[in-house]
Amino acid sequence: MPRTRLSDDLPGCAMEASVSIIGGKWKGAVLFHLLDGTMRFNQLHRQMPGVTARLLTKQLRELEENGLVERTVHPVVPPKVEHSLTGEARELAPLLRSLNTWGQRWLATRGITPLNERATTDRASPTTPVSELT
Repeated sequence: MPRTRLSDDLPGCAMEASVSIIGGKWKGAVLFHLLDGTMRFNQLHRQMPGVTARLLTKQLRELEENGLVERTVHPVVPPKVEHSLTGEARELAPLLRSLNTWGQRWLATRGITPLNERATTDRASPTTPVSELT
């Protein structure tokens, strides 16, 4: 059975369409990290310690299918694949940056440091405040 696309099931409103395309735990993070520029898969994967390679691949494919991520395969051995935002996705930059800023404030009020901002030797749980680690 073919995969259902957004165009197959018309959304009830524009917000529903937006959430359908960029919703989920990882799509927003993928788009946010690609604002910094073109990245290879492993570069992107390192920015998001909690996502599995399989799920990241799935999210990238869905974003590509929806026209937000461009996948470029360079004909070299070993294969070099890069991911970048399309012009349409770049329109989301203010929204993504605002969400990141809000998330930083929300985490800070709770004394939580995101995993990608911690030292690589830190083995603490995701909710352990940095102040308790030193």
